[in-house]
Amino acid sequence: MRWINVRPSSGMRLTLAVAPFLIVLAAYVAGSAARLADNANDKLLPGLSSFVDAINRMAFVPDGRSGQILLWADTAASLTRLFSGIGIAVAIALVIGMLIGMLPTMRALLAPFVAAVSMVPPLALLPILFIVMGLGEASKIALIAIGVTPIMIRDLALKAIELPREQIIKAETLGGSSWQIALRVVLPQILPRLIDTLRLQIGPAWLFLIAAEAISSEAGLGYRIFLVRRYLAMDVIFPYVLWITLLAVGTDYILNRLRIGIFPWSELEKNT
Repeated sequence: MRWINVRPSSGMRLTLAVAPFLIVLAAYVAGSAARLADNANDKLLPGLSSFVDAINRMAFVPDGRSGQILLWADTAASLTRLFSGIGIAVAIALVIGMLIGMLPTMRALLAPFVAAVSMVPPLALLPILFIVMGLGEASKIALIAIGVTPIMIRDLALKAIELPREQIIKAETLGGSSWQIALRVVLPQILPRLIDTLRLQIGPAWLFLIAAEAISSEAGLGYRIFLVRRYLAMDVIFPYVLWITLLAVGTDYILNRLRIGIFPWSELEKNT
């Protein structure tokens, strides 16, 4: 029997999915115990009790200075920036991606420019954004939008180009204008791809957000991580990193369920 033909049962899939997390957790607990045995005040790998205390302090106890519960205030600030940048990116990518994918003239005009822009490291633009737009919210949101938009445009354009030419010809035969073809033929078929490419860009979007918050911010998950690093507060940094990961995973899950709910036929296409 070849391994390529082996398909695990549902129970085995669950076991295999959980195993890497348990291995990492066990390795951390063992490493933490070893370091704390040598030095009870070690901050690099704090014990689980330290995490519990830090989570309680950050997530449930109001801050003495601001009166806010820091974890939720930071989360609200970061998610507002993240979703604002992503929203702008989605709107731009959808319009320009359809134009490049549908119209050969626009493809000749914009495709080389978008391809070149997509190769620019977005973090290299951060100082320019701070100089031009200031240190406020606009520069952080702009970095997220600039970072993910070109890749999304190229992906949506490729999807539009890959649509069978026969569909366009049939729509033209039935008297459809370019506008009608865009709305009734192209748009419904690239929207599921839009959600999928957005899922792939959630990770990079978080990267750009955290980088911007680390340099200049007064609240946010990235700001808090870089603020407490000077105190070697790993009991705060690790939970914050885990929380960011959970937020990203949750967003990915919601987007996937949204795609399946709105476009159930897209899931059938993936399984064929």
